[in-house]
Amino acid sequence: MAKHRHQEFYAFLRRLDKEFSGKVPLHLIVDNYGTHKQPRLSYGWKNTRVSRYNFTPTSSSWLNLVERWFREITEKRIRRDSFESVPQLITAIEEYLTVNQL
Repeated sequence: MAKHRHQEFYAFLRRLDKEFSGKVPLHLIVDNYGTHKQPRLSYGWKNTRVSRYNFTPTSSSWLNLVERWFREITEKRIRRDSFESVPQLITAIEEYLTVNQL
């Protein structure tokens, strides 16, 4: 989603409810970003089909790798251009990933 607020995260949870049958246990792995800790969500979480929420530690090594990956894309592709829209930015990132096989 274009924004990363608790409203979008809650919409994502509602989408999971609609797309997966009640027989499929859902486990989410989420970081400790403030979006996932909003008071409104604590009520919403209880009313969704998600069976378990797993919060990654702040110093999680795989999360650091993901951040390094985004930094590389930013330094090698995004900063070298300007984009008039989000779809243009997405296209540029996808092209970079295809060429560089990341």
